[in-house]
Formats: sequence, C-alpha cells, structure tokens
Amino acid sequence: MSPKVIKVEPLENYQLRLTFSNGEIRRFDVTTYLDKGIFIELQNIEYFQQVQLSFGSIQWPHEQDFSPDTLYLTSQPEAKILELTL
Repeated sequence: MSPKVIKVEPLENYQLRLTFSNGEIRRFDVTTYLDKGIFIELQNIEYFQQVQLSFGSIQWPHEQDFSPDTLYLTSQPEAKILELTL
C-alpha cells in the first residue's frame, strides 16, 4: 500500500508536486491523461489548478481523481524531508 498524499501543489505544464506521508516529495505528470475521458477537462489550466487533497489522494471539483498508488508509483522523486530527532 502506497503512502498517502498530505500536500498537493499544481505546477506549470500540468505537473503536480506531491508530498507523501512518508516524507517524500514527488512530481506527477498529468499530461499523459489529458486526452482521456473524464480528464479532458483538466486541459483548462485554471481548472487544473483547483486540485485539492481528498482522503489521502487528490481530486478536482468535478471528481476527477487518481489513486494514491497511481500517484506514488508513477511519479518521480524530487526530495525527501529529513526527520530530525532531538
């Protein structure tokens, strides 16, 4: 089971920066989905930027979503937040 998304930030070129519950920050490219079914509406960049967290994943206002597994397994790592114990 993949970690949950705890933060989402829309970027340029239909990219999302995702922070996961395991501390990883990963980039998810939505461009490959933009010409498919319910995701066509995401081509409108203003609508794309309305992405929000939803139960450990992400979702847009008209209920387009991706599972946490898809987001984690098909995204590219950017960084990992280091946890310091004092």
